[in-house]
Amino acid sequence: METAVSHVDPRLARLRRIAVVPAYNEEGSVTRVIDEIRTYDPGFEVVVVDDGSGDRTAEVAEEKGARVLTLPYNLGIGGSVQTAFRFALENDFELAVRLDGDGQHDAAYLPALIAPVLDGDADIAVGSRYLTGGGYRQSAHRHLGNRILAGAASLVTRERVTDPSSGFQALNRRAIELFANDYPHEFPEVEATVLVAKHRLRRVEVPAPMRERLAGTSSHGVLKSTYFLAKVLLALFVALFRRHAVPGETR
Repeated sequence: METAVSHVDPRLARLRRIAVVPAYNEEGSVTRVIDEIRTYDPGFEVVVVDDGSGDRTAEVAEEKGARVLTLPYNLGIGGSVQTAFRFALENDFELAVRLDGDGQHDAAYLPALIAPVLDGDADIAVGSRYLTGGGYRQSAHRHLGNRILAGAASLVTRERVTDPSSGFQALNRRAIELFANDYPHEFPEVEATVLVAKHRLRRVEVPAPMRERLAGTSSHGVLKSTYFLAKVLLALFVALFRRHAVPGETR
């Protein structure tokens, strides 16, 4: 496994930057996520989107000093992420990173994730768990499902995609504007890969190990994962022909 970089790029100091943390019933892990982001760079405005949680996610995040956007009911990951990007756009943030509230993304890898965006080589950088030297441990059916999705996304976008469902991302202003105006809600990360390609934004993947959840459990069993795979494959190809909002237009 690669060693995480710990220093902060001095170019960040010139940018208004936001760390987006979507969270649904993550009171057991969201505080550590906030702490890790601030350990890397205290200059990030940490914004937790509480997606209608039934626990104390919002309260513990506020106690940590994060700004909390509380949704009135559960919109799902797509709705919560778009809410955060709208906030980022309206408040003139120039760079955004996204880490899920379950703690599976390690903020120590943010420097490698942000680097292509700061260098001007990408509009969006995506952390891929499948590009790491040690690979990523998961059940056989989920591994197969990801390979199918990655192959389909690569075919549709004509770019190499290894981790189409990754929620570990860094975005420049152009990508923030795109996702603020139009972000898929049902299968967001996979469909967003198509969205980025259709708008000719530059997407790159960088190695980023993924950890086990810090708290709670995943709800994806074999049958649910198979059903999800079938639906997301359909949505992936439908996304090719869907009319997408143009950044700056009123929806």
